[in-house]
Amino acid sequence: MIDIIYEDRYIIIVNKKDKFLTIANDKDKFNNLYYLVSEYVKKKNKKNKIFIVHRLDYDTSGLVLFAKNEKIKAYFQDHWTDVKRKYIALVSGYVKKDHDILKHYLKETKTLLTYVAKSGKIALTEYQVLERKDNKTKLEINLLTGRKNQIRVQLKAIGNPIIGDSKYGGIKNKHMLLHAYYLEFFHPITKEIIKVESLLPKYF
Repeated sequence: MIDIIYEDRYIIIVNKKDKFLTIANDKDKFNNLYYLVSEYVKKKNKKNKIFIVHRLDYDTSGLVLFAKNEKIKAYFQDHWTDVKRKYIALVSGYVKKDHDILKHYLKETKTLLTYVAKSGKIALTEYQVLERKDNKTKLEINLLTGRKNQIRVQLKAIGNPIIGDSKYGGIKNKHMLLHAYYLEFFHPITKEIIKVESLLPKYF
C-alpha cells in the first residue's frame, strides 16, 4: 500500500515511511517506494511511467515527489531550489538560538559519510525552534540547499544530533525523528501554487 498525498496527470506525491528505500539498491530491487509507485501507475495503463525527482534517506519519513514524464522531471530538477521543503526534527539537548541559518561546507568520506569541512559544497539549513522540553528540542527546518544528509550533519555540528540518528551521533531510538512534512512549488503545467503537508508519525 502506498500513501498518496497528491496526484494529478503530471505528478504524484507519496508519504514514505521510515526504514524504507526511496529507490532500489543492489540488494533489493522491489522493496522500495519507486517500485511501488511505478506498479501503481502501471495498473491504470501498462505504458505509464514515473520518474524520480528527489530522494529521502532510508531512515527519514515524509513526502517524496515523482514526475509522470521526463519533461516534468527535468523541470523540477532544474528548479529544485525554488521548491520549499520543510521538515520536523526532534533533537537532543536544548538548541540555543530560537532561529538561525546554519552554514557549513560538506564533504564525503570514501565510505560515503558526510562531514563538515573547511571547504567543499555549501550547505544552508534554516531552523525555527517549536518547543524545548525534557532536554529535547523540536525544530521546523527549511532546507535551502540539497546536500546529502545535510540536516543530520549540520545539527550534529551544532551539538544537537537528531534522536535516533545512529549514523551521526544521535541517541538510540527505534525511529529517527526526522520527517519531511511540507512541499510548496509552482506547478509547471497548471500554473498553480501547490502546497502539500504530511502529518507527523505517531512515534514523534
